[in-house]
Amino acid sequence: MSTARSTYEVTATRKRPQDFDRLVGQDFVVSTLENAIKENRIAHAYLFSGPRGVGKTSSARLLAKSLNCEKGMSAHPCGECESCRAIAKGASVDVIEIDGASNTSVNDIRAIKEEIMFPPQSSRYKIYIIDEVHMLSTSAFNALLKTIEEPPEYIIFIFATTELQKVPATIRSRCQQFRFQLISQELIMKCLASAAEDISIKADEDALFWIAKEATGSMRDAYTLFDQVAAFSGDHITLQKIREKLAIAGFSAISGIISAVLSGDMKKAHEDLAELFADGVSAEQITKDAADYFRTLLLYKEGIRRTDILGSALQDIPESIVSLLTREQLEAGLKAFLSLYRDLRYSLSPRFEIELLFSRLASLRNLTSPEILVRKIEDLKNGVAEGSVVIRRTVNKAIELPNISEEKKKEADLTEKESAPEMKATEEMPEEIPPQEEEPSYEDSSEDIRLFSLDDIPQVAEMLSKMGKAVAARYLDAVERISENEDGSYFITLSKALAYNSLKLAEKEVSKAIAAVMGYPVNIKLRLEEEKEISDDDFSDDMRRLKGFLGGKLMKTAEEKENKETTEIKGANDYESIRDVEADELDSEQP
Repeated sequence: MSTARSTYEVTATRKRPQDFDRLVGQDFVVSTLENAIKENRIAHAYLFSGPRGVGKTSSARLLAKSLNCEKGMSAHPCGECESCRAIAKGASVDVIEIDGASNTSVNDIRAIKEEIMFPPQSSRYKIYIIDEVHMLSTSAFNALLKTIEEPPEYIIFIFATTELQKVPATIRSRCQQFRFQLISQELIMKCLASAAEDISIKADEDALFWIAKEATGSMRDAYTLFDQVAAFSGDHITLQKIREKLAIAGFSAISGIISAVLSGDMKKAHEDLAELFADGVSAEQITKDAADYFRTLLLYKEGIRRTDILGSALQDIPESIVSLLTREQLEAGLKAFLSLYRDLRYSLSPRFEIELLFSRLASLRNLTSPEILVRKIEDLKNGVAEGSVVIRRTVNKAIELPNISEEKKKEADLTEKESAPEMKATEEMPEEIPPQEEEPSYEDSSEDIRLFSLDDIPQVAEMLSKMGKAVAARYLDAVERISENEDGSYFITLSKALAYNSLKLAEKEVSKAIAAVMGYPVNIKLRLEEEKEISDDDFSDDMRRLKGFLGGKLMKTAEEKENKETTEIKGANDYESIRDVEADELDSEQP
């Protein structure tokens, strides 16, 4: 005795649209095809491209039904005539569906070319629907070219592909192209809710949200996952059942572990992680969910509030963690889990890898990008150079001197104790002050501040040499005079142009060296002594003969004192001294 059983139909087939009005998420395709049918502007070849499960094959069947409906061509076929029912079942002799992945050779295309010579048996058009057309060979595509360009008036080709770039340009140029889009998460949730209502199953919104997110814009994938979830959920689909049966970590579980890690409770973090492994969640799934968690927080940090982009409900996003971590730190967390996912296949123990990465996340708050670090260092350098930032340090026992031997250091320590026995160990001194000198009390009285003068030039030169600016230190010999300005800055007048140019390039270092010698920030302004050309008659006979031999001009340094211009004449008694003087004069003419 045979037992009758009801025929189960999967949701993707049961919910396949039978009319253009029920094709969701493809408004442009629907409106264009409907207008073409109404105006009877039917092309001989169509090319439908787009992601999987978004309605390409369904649209091809709907177009075939609209063209071959026995009640006349219409954008809304009756669905009741013999032709409509046969097309819906895939049994129409005039609508031939071909799998391009299984019929890739040129011989298969030649068979089609022979068949198109016969008109349709009972329909208005003979329609060929070739799915995954990009799988055809090059020879097969070439065999189709002439047929597509000039087919019989009763032949229509509808090609569908998920990889448009693999279809030759010669084929694309002969077809009307329609690009299908991914379906929004909101539309998928509505369709899933309708499917659950059809089979009398209650479904929580967060469960449908998770299914729609996992479908990634594919309606067929959403229906397939919905059937799987409905199979073990009974009459009520919940997110908790999905997590238990499908062994997923979930957003809230990862959020709890990350929160424990950032708060320093590593014991709780590792215990929660161990529970996930005990529940059967794979290392790959934990890594994937953690990467999705950091991605969601990063997008939220950047101002995204759309749940279909975030992939999570707004109420589930922890504001405390978002405010605690910077954008760079969230990027680093996301990058770490993406890298871990690539490395898991070669790992000795994926679980060890994940536990190690979560332990390292404890220092995520201290992470900074190289760009920010470099910017802070540059700001600090500029502040020190301008005098707005003063580096201070706490003196402990003895002040270390740079680049001196141990014996000299001991002598310096002894000198320091003898010269300043009242100094306390906690006293603060500027970083650059030589340790053998006691810090002046600048705040108590302005009279105690020693003014910068020519007597300090040798010490400044020595300090520049220690700073690695030996060339600039050598040119300090050309300083003629130092004068204080009303704003507290100093004019440093140089007698040689070459010295002026060299010190101008190292002006910041010179300012730092002077500040180290004087013990307070010093603002300097360099200027060059004016030179005045005088008559050759003012020079000695030896100098004029030297000019006739070497060429050039004879120059003397002019200086204004008490509104009177005086000239310092540099002479020589023998040839060697004349040559030295001329060399100095030539140096002063350098730009």
